[in-house]
Amino acid sequence: MEVVIKISQFLLSLSILIVLHELGHFIPAKLFKTKVEKFYLFFDVKYSLFKKKIGETVYGIGWLPLGGYVKIAGMIDESMDKEQMAKPPQPWEFRSKPAWQRLIIMLGGVTVNFILAWVIYVFMSGYYGDTTIATNSIQDGYIIENPVLKDIGFKTGDNIVSINGNTYENIADLTYSFLTAKEAIIKRDGVEKEIQFPLDFAGRLSDAGKKGGPLLQIRTPFYVKRTVDTLQNASADLKEGDVIIGINDKDLRYFDQIEEALKDYKNQTITAKILRNKNQINIPLKVDEEGRLGLNRGGSYNLFEELGYIHIARKEYTFAESFGAGTDKFVKEFKKYGEQLKLIFTPSTGAYKGVGGFKAIFDIFSDSWIWEDFWRITAFLSIMLGVLNLLPIPALDGGHVMFLLYEMITQRKPSEAFLEKAQMVGFFILIALVLFANGNDVVKAIFN
Repeated sequence: MEVVIKISQFLLSLSILIVLHELGHFIPAKLFKTKVEKFYLFFDVKYSLFKKKIGETVYGIGWLPLGGYVKIAGMIDESMDKEQMAKPPQPWEFRSKPAWQRLIIMLGGVTVNFILAWVIYVFMSGYYGDTTIATNSIQDGYIIENPVLKDIGFKTGDNIVSINGNTYENIADLTYSFLTAKEAIIKRDGVEKEIQFPLDFAGRLSDAGKKGGPLLQIRTPFYVKRTVDTLQNASADLKEGDVIIGINDKDLRYFDQIEEALKDYKNQTITAKILRNKNQINIPLKVDEEGRLGLNRGGSYNLFEELGYIHIARKEYTFAESFGAGTDKFVKEFKKYGEQLKLIFTPSTGAYKGVGGFKAIFDIFSDSWIWEDFWRITAFLSIMLGVLNLLPIPALDGGHVMFLLYEMITQRKPSEAFLEKAQMVGFFILIALVLFANGNDVVKAIFN
């Protein structure tokens, strides 16, 4: 069932992005009286799942969910329709329109992508507001288990003072800042220390893959959800909601501390200090040969906030305020993606190792349907689609825009033969990029 939910979210998000992107080309084309021969969701290689001609346009759904397209008459595109291009130009063809109209048609798709992302962020700000874990509520640092962070000098209990001289109010922004980090100031045992990041830090994270785990984890209490009936403490006087806050004579605030301390009491009985309804009681518990109590942990961030471990910053926006908040989020995410592209195109960072294809996008979606997460991911993917389409590669919108700007500046139109060759070169570049990205997915699936 979880896989079905992920697939459904993936296809729905992809469909929304593709249809609206292609509408961005379709609408100005029709406004400028340019013939649109096809409008397709997904690619119709050899056959279509559905198609219907309305007016002069065939609308359809292909079987290959790798994108979509509109086929505009008289335009050199991936269809490479040389037969049509060999005929004399017609007034309703793309090539017969003024350069400024052709530019608007080509920029329509990415414009819609950016507008869509902005609209989603505005809507989310007004409907959901903002909920973040405040960094200033982290009292005793973070859990550091990621091997890449450990290798460069981080350890559990470190508090992050700044990254590249910048401070961060919430953990999400703090975690993201590690991708472009050059140096961090941490506080360990009350003393500040500087840690330098290697140039290929992003590449090392990619090499570690999923096995590396998250960069920062919040230290949480040992919150008892239930005992395991078949294990050694099945009959212990424990209740859901009990919090273990110490072992024997040791006061231990966090689960990771208790987990480490239990290693010294294998096959022994300990006295656990339990916090129950704000009262402290002692309960004897047995430790097995692996240093475990046989208890299932539970809890939520809301419960941990009630216990004083973290502070969840919540902010709601009025209808008017949501426009400013949504714009801020759009600008922030746009800048983030720009930073990621810069890393990817800088080979020394090794960030290109983290480039993923369709599986990487699929994996972003949750295996449970949470609308807030779905729209957040869709907004980011819309920005990603818009930026990637603006790259000056022939066969992408950005390639067409590049040649149109050349024509408008020089007043000289590139020959159709040149544009056909450029389109072929761009097509092969795209194929290479797609193979590389999806090849990375395969490598990660095998070795991570």
